[in-house]
Amino acid sequence: MRDDVSRLFDDARGRLAGLPREALGEIREPGRVRAVLGAGPRMTRVGDAWRVGALLIGDTEVLEADEVLRAQDPGRRGYAAESARRRAELRALALRGGFAAGETVNLGWRAIDLPAVAAGGSDGPLTWDGDRAMIRWAASGALMPLASYLAERIDLLRDPPGGA
Repeated sequence: MRDDVSRLFDDARGRLAGLPREALGEIREPGRVRAVLGAGPRMTRVGDAWRVGALLIGDTEVLEADEVLRAQDPGRRGYAAESARRRAELRALALRGGFAAGETVNLGWRAIDLPAVAAGGSDGPLTWDGDRAMIRWAASGALMPLASYLAERIDLLRDPPGGA
């Protein structure tokens, strides 16, 4: 029997109900008028989703996760790497964009085309192996059955190990 991708995610949403979600943010460039006035890019809240490993599961969509950060004031620091400076700027941009201090914000996420996957195709980390939907949970990771992955990750969210 072939996995039903929509049913797997509907079941996941039912199991995730009541668990905390993470914010979805987008960086938006200013319009022409605001740019002339010196406004720079801003980070905007565009929704929220449950983080389930490499996936972000919203009420109706499933997203491929990318960059995650916490909104915070970067303070005054020297940076040994340009990447550290960029991350600090993004954390400050999130704070100025109205995200609460310490709030987790996901950026760079991308919607997964579930109908294409359900039809036997691939999109992002999701693909098929025979009759099973599979996920590649890390860029260099092996494929894992999606049903098992969702069950394992949701169990960890519902009952995290001590110290987590």
